Amino acid sequence: MPLIPPSLDDRSYDDLVQEMLANIPAHTPEWTNPQPGDPGRTLVELFAWLADTILYRANLIPEKQRIAFLNLLGQSMQPAAAATGLVSLALNPASLAPVGLIAQAKLTGAVTFETLGEIDLLPLTAQAYIKAPLTADQQAGAMPLLAGLKKLYGLSTLPAGYTTTPVFTNNQADPNGIDLTNGTTDSSLWLALLVAKPENLAPVLASIGGQNGQQILNVGFVPSISVPGLFSDVGPPAAVQATWQMSQPPISGQPNAYTTLKVLGDTTQSLTQTGIVQLLVPPAAVIGAPPNDVRADAQAGVGMKPPRIDDASIAARLLAWVRLSTQSSLQVSWLGVNAVAIDQRTTYNSIVIGVSDGSANQQFALPQTQIDPATFVLEVDMPGLGFRTWQRADDVSVLQGPVPAYVLDPEAGTVTFGNQLQGMIVPAGRRIRVNTMRAGGGVAGNLPAGSLTTIQAFDASGNQVTQTITVHQPIATTGGADPETLDQAQQRIPSLLGTQGRAVTAGDYSDLAQQIPGANVARVEVLPLFKPQTRTSDVPGVVSVMVIPGKDGVLNPCPRAGRPLLEAVYQYLDPRRPVAAEMYVIASEYMGLGISVAVEVKTGYGLLQVSQAVETALRSYLWPIAPGGPANTGWPLGRGVRSLELEVIVSQVAGVIEVNGLNLFQPLAAGGYQQLTTDASGKSELTLQSWQLPEVLEVVVAAGPDGSGIQAPTSLTPAPETDTTVAVPIVPTVC
Repeated sequence: MPLIPPSLDDRSYDDLVQEMLANIPAHTPEWTNPQPGDPGRTLVELFAWLADTILYRANLIPEKQRIAFLNLLGQSMQPAAAATGLVSLALNPASLAPVGLIAQAKLTGAVTFETLGEIDLLPLTAQAYIKAPLTADQQAGAMPLLAGLKKLYGLSTLPAGYTTTPVFTNNQADPNGIDLTNGTTDSSLWLALLVAKPENLAPVLASIGGQNGQQILNVGFVPSISVPGLFSDVGPPAAVQATWQMSQPPISGQPNAYTTLKVLGDTTQSLTQTGIVQLLVPPAAVIGAPPNDVRADAQAGVGMKPPRIDDASIAARLLAWVRLSTQSSLQVSWLGVNAVAIDQRTTYNSIVIGVSDGSANQQFALPQTQIDPATFVLEVDMPGLGFRTWQRADDVSVLQGPVPAYVLDPEAGTVTFGNQLQGMIVPAGRRIRVNTMRAGGGVAGNLPAGSLTTIQAFDASGNQVTQTITVHQPIATTGGADPETLDQAQQRIPSLLGTQGRAVTAGDYSDLAQQIPGANVARVEVLPLFKPQTRTSDVPGVVSVMVIPGKDGVLNPCPRAGRPLLEAVYQYLDPRRPVAAEMYVIASEYMGLGISVAVEVKTGYGLLQVSQAVETALRSYLWPIAPGGPANTGWPLGRGVRSLELEVIVSQVAGVIEVNGLNLFQPLAAGGYQQLTTDASGKSELTLQSWQLPEVLEVVVAAGPDGSGIQAPTSLTPAPETDTTVAVPIVPTVC
């Protein structure tokens, strides 16, 4: 039987009124008519109402016990997660020397962000280029030229042409990405390092090439993230074997040479995730660029030379080339210089939070909540020693003796000390100081690209940088999440005791996946024994975890998990699974569905409004996450879609008086839709596999007045795509 907490007092308002009325003859026999409206009866009802509210609060004691139990487990509520991202900085065009910026520069906007590392801000910008292979039309047009070059130079094969193509212009990321293997002729991406004016070339070269000490070039990298299919393997991505080189000055009669750059730091984990690559700039003597003018070099841009730039205004400002080359498969969404990582937190230093009174189990409130525990450093002014750093412990009750330690609650922003038997008591009258802490986070930090435009930075001497620094935010900031609520914390108690941080049962995998901080996980489905690659459901030792992210509204496309979310879930679950378990984290697979329905509308209701309400009702009911499905938790995995069931949903829409048929359609690979086969009663069903969900692609509602006898369409035509492109003239090739 279910465990139902008993009520401490189950009397209701009516019970209390009747109980007091029953006592009237024993205490006030002269009161013979206690009917509603009598002043005495009104007082009885008033006190019954007051008693009912008191009993309601008393019956909430089990909730208080759950909260106390959570505290006994030493489990505080989870703090907010901070959004992270990248920005690219640029100095004033008049600047000729680098400026060293320390970490924690503030970027202001709707939410405050800070930089996470130091940066040598070099007085240059960059434009990325690729050698794009010719299209079929370009190849046909260039064939006479290529044939002539083959004859002129006596080549054995026809030379391959390319077009110098700028990418990531204006520091904007390309959501589709650049495929360096299949989208270029040399598996390379070229960064043209540019100065503001041609006359700046010599002083900038001297300043970055050793005049002010060796500098570090921060290169920001964003890989192209595609939405993987259901059966894509998701695990630790393979490291990319890449080489970073800088072009050297040309030497007459010698092939163009490159300096292999030393990588000092790499937060991209070998170009597998968004981050910063720090490259040591070589001496000025080996920094340069080959000429772009074919009059100076007839083979400019040929072979392994950098791409030729025919724009004289750009070529005149070219300082050098940085080349990223790889033999591995690599897709890049953005690459830029002077980049630095940021997150949605603020740093606080040297804050006195209180003075000890010498009592046991003292607790002090911090000036901020949502603390990052990794950055929290607390000091106590010890007698005769000055401020000394104390250790952070998960629970002071496990400490043996007067250990100088404390417990931090990062969500509430409190620190708690011991009682001398478990943890040291802070000596009376001694100050407690936070040396360093960073706080912040929340969904408000998930900002679109281009939201952050201003920065307040400081140099290595601690002085504020007064010259103008331009901020470019090429990608959206992601990962921000609000702190855990009290209800969420209470719901976490059973899973906390059940899983013990280990995933054994299907419920363990589901509970753990939904606890990942900052992950937008709206639904988790666990498929035991299901191996995605073979689509079989009887493989011993295999478990597949399907993750569906949250999405506002119910309009298609349905929510699909991207690779960052799947990797985050995999990396969280992998160390918690049994050693012998073979685990896969997969995205959802949808079966396209078209629907046509005919409804008769009650008099007084608008045909258009009812049609829109019918479409919304159908899409909401078939939506893969809440409020979809019969239980409002998302359409059940593998459950077929029946036309009769959908007719019932349509009939419940306000204004619908009659449903005159509902047809289901499946999209065809060649385009268009095919109606599903109906049974003898005219009903149809879309059958789904155990790992599939429906996705409503098209809904057509035929609405007519009451008695019109309108029928559901038996064919479905895809909605025409809106052409938002703007026609522009093509510049002809001229000599």
